[in-house]
Amino acid sequence: MLRLAQPPRFHQFRAANVFRGGAAALLIAVLVGGSTSAAAVSQAGSAARGALRIGVVLPLSGMPAELAGQERLGIQLAADMVNADGGVQGRQISLDVRDLSDSSQAGAVVGELKAEGASVVVGSYASDLSMVVSSAAASAGLVYWESGAVADQLTGRGLPLVFRVGADGARLGANSAAFAATELAPLLGKTASSLRVTIVAATDDYASSVADAAQAGVAAAGSVLADRIDYSLSLPDWPAVLARLVASRPDVVILAAHILDGEAFRRAMIAANVHVGALIGSTMAQCVNDFGEELGADAVGVFASDRPTGGFNPAALQPATRALYDRFAAVWTKANGSSQPTEEGLAGFSAAWALFHDVLPNAAGFDPAAIAAAARAVDLPEGSLPNGSGLRFSTVPGRLGQNELAAAVIWQWQPAAPSAGAAATPKSVTVWPAQFASGPIDRSLVPLPR
Repeated sequence: MLRLAQPPRFHQFRAANVFRGGAAALLIAVLVGGSTSAAAVSQAGSAARGALRIGVVLPLSGMPAELAGQERLGIQLAADMVNADGGVQGRQISLDVRDLSDSSQAGAVVGELKAEGASVVVGSYASDLSMVVSSAAASAGLVYWESGAVADQLTGRGLPLVFRVGADGARLGANSAAFAATELAPLLGKTASSLRVTIVAATDDYASSVADAAQAGVAAAGSVLADRIDYSLSLPDWPAVLARLVASRPDVVILAAHILDGEAFRRAMIAANVHVGALIGSTMAQCVNDFGEELGADAVGVFASDRPTGGFNPAALQPATRALYDRFAAVWTKANGSSQPTEEGLAGFSAAWALFHDVLPNAAGFDPAAIAAAARAVDLPEGSLPNGSGLRFSTVPGRLGQNELAAAVIWQWQPAAPSAGAAATPKSVTVWPAQFASGPIDRSLVPLPR
């Protein structure tokens, strides 16, 4: 997923990203175990004693570094927790982390990982990068294990060694349309069949895949597609977009955008005094803390369709998984300083835990073919992974390797508690589906107040 972010703020964490193999394992082992025990030192030096080498490829420098770094920390914590529990079939996991921001170098990086003994490549955060890295891994005969990107095309190419644990764009777009028809229509005094929905989308592969799914979902719900308005990601013409938006007379707007243009769209709406019943951001723009921090009151009432973040209703988890989530959250706080895992951190941890805990221990061998066969054999019910997902990979050619039990949710930006003060940053509350909801929809914010 191409997710543009502000310049990195987690400086201490980003410094940790440059470590590879044993040094990184030792750093996180201290956080997991609480001390530099003999066991932790043994784990850190395991690369010399037959450790399982796992390649990790992420854009850890440049604009995506902050969010990709959170995903990397989740992956590292999963590896270290499995190692603390005895490893995989008696072998410790050693992560070989590579910083890749230039997709033209993907083939060379994957080739190096293969030469150094990796059978699996985990990555790559951004959809445009993931498409290239996954192709390079498949061409090299390695398993590619997606930990973050959501573009449908990743698992739509029929590549038998490519797997994605998290939700794809089709799930996010479909959720937006279903939420609009089932939850928002009654609040707006509409039926599903009378609800008018306008879709606004950037024209790249990622946003288009989300918008296509939303459009199909609108049709499936019997709602009215008032308009679909596509815009150039590199040079959006907001006055023209908003003129068409107003002319379409929507009750609900579904936006498929990236971070910077998604924020810019909302600012343009406010500046032009455009009012709608509800705005659902079906991609990253409305799903990061920066949206609430930077827009303040203008964020309040906006919905976001994305993967779960920390703080959803723990009742969505199986009992053993809830204990695992609590363990992860405690270690995350030690490593990162934040009160709960971020969306990227939880996605990275859940994807890596599925690989390290549920697939590799059940593989007949650690070659790519055996690992892929073990992945295809896994069938875990919803709530089995720490982000609320189950695990069952599709065997349908057009979705080959996509986890069909991946979790996705709707958040709403709501006012901060009165005790926090008038200038406090709005809070995001998971409101749907019911099993994930940490709070109800604030009905006073539908229609959107501004």
